[in-house]
Amino acid sequence: MEIGQQVKVFRLRDRVSNGVVSKLGKVGTVREFKMTDGSGVGAVVEFEDKTSTWFFEDELKVVE
Repeated sequence: MEIGQQVKVFRLRDRVSNGVVSKLGKVGTVREFKMTDGSGVGAVVEFEDKTSTWFFEDELKVVE
């Protein structure tokens, strides 16, 4: 996964807000990477509606 790639949110690992749940199945663009709780890296994804949020890497799949 790289900055600028298109990704699809295919699962959510934790309980999250309804705003984040609404992104399930949506495609967005990776804008940056972020350290999570010290055990991994997450990706900040921006969507068509200009909202963005971060996801664990295993919650995303690269769109070919």
